[in-house]
Amino acid sequence: MASFPHLIDVGVMGHCAHGRSGLCAKAGIGCYQSGRDISAPNMTLDDFYWIVRQCRGRVNQFALGGRGDPDLHEHFGDLLRLCRENDIVPNFTTSGFGLTAEHAALCARFCGAVAVSWYRSDYTLKAIQMLLDAGVKTNIHYVLGNNSIDEAVRRLRDQDFPKGINALIFLLHKPAGQGTRENVLTVTDPRTQAFFREIDRPHPFKVGLDACSVPGALGFCKKILPESLDTCEGGRFSCYIGPDLTMVPCSFDQNHQYEVQLGHDMPIEDAWNSEPFRRFREHLRSACPDCPQQAFCLGGCPLMPEIVLCDRPENTRNGRQL
Repeated sequence: MASFPHLIDVGVMGHCAHGRSGLCAKAGIGCYQSGRDISAPNMTLDDFYWIVRQCRGRVNQFALGGRGDPDLHEHFGDLLRLCRENDIVPNFTTSGFGLTAEHAALCARFCGAVAVSWYRSDYTLKAIQMLLDAGVKTNIHYVLGNNSIDEAVRRLRDQDFPKGINALIFLLHKPAGQGTRENVLTVTDPRTQAFFREIDRPHPFKVGLDACSVPGALGFCKKILPESLDTCEGGRFSCYIGPDLTMVPCSFDQNHQYEVQLGHDMPIEDAWNSEPFRRFREHLRSACPDCPQQAFCLGGCPLMPEIVLCDRPENTRNGRQL
């Protein structure tokens, strides 16, 4: 672990402008932060600057997020500017629905990269092209679940993604917020193996996986060096800070099991070294002690064992030995 997070997922959005329209649900994606049902204030600029000041010279990146598209934050340009003025690279993910040419220009000026969620709509393709035209390093974030894996395999096989993107990043569906357990992939599903076979093949763009997918990559990919993979970085190299200044090791801790309330008597460094964060790391340290791959995946997700794509007999997270 690092002595201070290298990347912080900063949830600047307390509510989703598209929540009532069900934009995510229409795209087949269950918002893990329940953006359709929760309406809270966005993070204030003062609170954001309080975070930034603590992170100057210590944090490499901010991933701006929360319960909605960060480009719709009322101080979007100021958020990006404050990051860069303090030597922090801002990145974010957007549905692209409300993205404007002005936003794209700000992204080109300040952001390291921008990801557009794969919502299978005209506005998805329009946002991707708008960012590419502005000279922004543009990625696609693709949520991988039972309802989308067939499409993923087909599109990877056919190289059927917009030309010019920097990377295609697959994010495992999680049963958090409005995400359902029925949509969680399983290690025994033959489609899972077929997906990782496609990951092994060359593509005209970079292909990435979230850290939650590392157990699957270790089990199925033949051409990836295990040493090149970095598993769950929650509480080790990254954390999440919500719009209400609550801090957890991972943004998927929607049940607040490891939550610490930040404030002037609880700065980020103290929260990083707190008892809840120590307990989170202990799950990673102690998981699957007899597995020869333990050093590479640390047992996978400490929050949701059902998403861990591993059927090794040494796995203590799959329900057999818990």
